[in-house]
Amino acid sequence: MKQIKAERKYIRTSPRKIRLVADLVRQMSVPEAIITLTHLRKRAATAMLKTLKQAQANAVNNHNLSKDSLLIQSIEVNEGATYKRFRPVSRGRAHSILKRTSHIKIILKSKLAKKPKTKKPKSTKTTSKKPIKKTKNNARLRTPKKVRNLNKT
Repeated sequence: MKQIKAERKYIRTSPRKIRLVADLVRQMSVPEAIITLTHLRKRAATAMLKTLKQAQANAVNNHNLSKDSLLIQSIEVNEGATYKRFRPVSRGRAHSILKRTSHIKIILKSKLAKKPKTKKPKSTKTTSKKPIKKTKNNARLRTPKKVRNLNKT
């Protein structure tokens, strides 16, 4: 079965904060995770919710799966680019500020696996059109060509 993926990049929240939210919804069903994320009072929950809804839409539109049959297979939260800023302090010095970004990758799977399409074997029809002769006990026998020719005349 194909994996259903959704990915968001360069989210302006540190990966550490997003991982706290990701650990809550990991291994949940998608409808259950959406309910959990909508009621969670963390800023990282909105970014996770957007990515989860994107993955759900991919499953419904691209793979023809139902919303209720989806499970979260894995959630990856990786570190993105870090923006470096400086804060001026006394004596002409500067303290560095690291503004971290993160990438979220969600992979979904379906509860119900799709059945692969199996090809039916072609029927083996006989193309010979020989007449069939019946006997006393209703057993069908094929008549040889010589006998057939004699019956016609």
